[in-house]
Amino acid sequence: MANDNRDTAEHGPKMRILVYSSDASAREQVRLAIGRRPAADVPKVEIIECATSPVALKHLEDSGIDVAILDGEAAPVGGMGLCRQIKDEIYQSPPVLVLIGRRDDGWLAAWSRADKAVSHPIDPVALAESLAELMRERASRLTAHQGR
Repeated sequence: MANDNRDTAEHGPKMRILVYSSDASAREQVRLAIGRRPAADVPKVEIIECATSPVALKHLEDSGIDVAILDGEAAPVGGMGLCRQIKDEIYQSPPVLVLIGRRDDGWLAAWSRADKAVSHPIDPVALAESLAELMRERASRLTAHQGR
């Protein structure tokens, strides 16, 4: 589904990135790692921050989110459980990147059906590269969907 909320008039197309974490410093680390655009070949981003799962779900259902980044260490609802809920309940859900507590938690990310996982502490390069891959995939799916 095309994103109707993109700002194309003045600043070019943008992709909406949802960042969910109950920890404000984790959201800030993600925001700083992403910057204005995580790679030169992807659109600029508009970051939507959420500290609670109900707000994150509302944005995912209503706001044309292109990619979601969910903190697996968030409380009381962890990002992996939220990812699983998103994949089960939201039709054509956006790709999801989860932030896992340890590399050994990769199996939990797989259980959650996350598209990508990056472990804490957040490596800005790994996060930006993973996000850029998901943005490319999302753009490709949106283009294919519009061509139908």
